[in-house]
Amino acid sequence: MSIEATSDPVRQGALAGLIATFVQQGHPPQYAQFMATSIIFQTDLDLRNAQISRLLNWLKQEHESVYTSALTVVEKTREEFERRVQQD
Repeated sequence: MSIEATSDPVRQGALAGLIATFVQQGHPPQYAQFMATSIIFQTDLDLRNAQISRLLNWLKQEHESVYTSALTVVEKTREEFERRVQQD
């Protein structure tokens, strides 16, 4: 996990709680840690997607002149990211 995630007490608590739950269910501790980390990571992605969607929707409703530019920035970011992933 990133430094941001490990320094956040809420995420630390969620991680510890998920690990404990998975261990109680019979999963090996190392596997439980990977499962919990994966769940928290996916939740972070879902939250960030929701934030971007809400921001774009707000721009569309309140600042339509900026909305098109914002969509362009989001799309260029996606394209740049995909290019970097394919290069690595």
